[in-house]
Amino acid sequence: MSGGRAGAVVFACVDADTLGGVQRVTHTVAQGLAERGREVHVIGLHRARNPFRYVEQPRYTSHVIHRAPVSTLSMLGRRREHRALDRLLRQVGPGFAVLSSPSVVARIRALLPERLLPIGQYHGSYEHARGSWHLDSVRDHYGTLEKAVFLSERDAWLFSEHALLPNTWSIPNPLPAWPSGTSELTARRVLGIGRLEGVKRFDRLISAFAQACGRSVPGEPELRAGLAEARREAGEGWELHLIGEGGERQRLTSHAAACEVSDRVVFRGTVPAPLMGEEYLGGSVLALASEHEGLPLVVGEAASYGVPSVAFDVSGGLRSLVLDGETGVLVPPADVTALAAALAHLMASAEERRRLGTAARAHVGAFRPDRVLDRWDALFEQVTR
Repeated sequence: MSGGRAGAVVFACVDADTLGGVQRVTHTVAQGLAERGREVHVIGLHRARNPFRYVEQPRYTSHVIHRAPVSTLSMLGRRREHRALDRLLRQVGPGFAVLSSPSVVARIRALLPERLLPIGQYHGSYEHARGSWHLDSVRDHYGTLEKAVFLSERDAWLFSEHALLPNTWSIPNPLPAWPSGTSELTARRVLGIGRLEGVKRFDRLISAFAQACGRSVPGEPELRAGLAEARREAGEGWELHLIGEGGERQRLTSHAAACEVSDRVVFRGTVPAPLMGEEYLGGSVLALASEHEGLPLVVGEAASYGVPSVAFDVSGGLRSLVLDGETGVLVPPADVTALAAALAHLMASAEERRRLGTAARAHVGAFRPDRVLDRWDALFEQVTR
């Protein structure tokens, strides 16, 4: 599909320029829809502490309501927010307002003019929502919107059943681009990508990597004996490259030392988005050890470069990206020993990496930007039908 589109689109986030998955998806979709001829705006209610630029030449317009980072607002701050949003939204033509989270829905829904039809997104999984305040907020606020959009068909069904939503829809996160080349999968490098924050559990990834390399990890059981040979092979020259920054870096550095892999864990810091392709081309396995995820974009990005993933099985969105045993490996949540065994197996077998990587690239073709944008266009058409 190509050409102009009727209807403006406003994307609203708590903050739109933090280094994170929600923000990356927002800017990717905003740019794609703008390139298809729509008037597109991206609103961040707050300025990010360390703003990250996702699109070098945006075709959409960005706005920041509060110049300060996320914080509790006073009554005066709320009134200023309402006035600023009212002035901004009055300048936008008829179309759609895509609200990226339960908190954004609660803050903005009542301020939207009638010509902007409200669509609520939820970027997490049903499993995560059920364990937090999110499920009640989705149940209370999303049912009155035009559509409630989730990351996978399974998540949409679960929210429909358990949050009693009559208006669910599913659209996956798009990949930022579709690469022409793939990794040779010969570099002895495991990639861990994301913010160095507690929920990402890079400490568990470091422990699993250490076990896969034959190290004894304090407090963790040994790998089963049948993988001893894989451990010996995996221990030869492999490194774990952690790409990202965050408050956990010092603790993770100490943890790597305690696991006796300080010389093999490389903290790379933040890599600019245009250079991430080189990182995937230089990797052979992606590992994910998060406590929860919605639809983790890094897994899809790695797969598009032919890099297979090993991850904790924490969401329906993740299962839509990784078909266990076919395009990657999923292990029980928080099972560090199982994660280590899966890593050791792939680190020891180039043939298995190539088998899974080839299938992974074919599978994530459904997440190519043009195909996901088609689904957004179909949603907008269905809402106005």
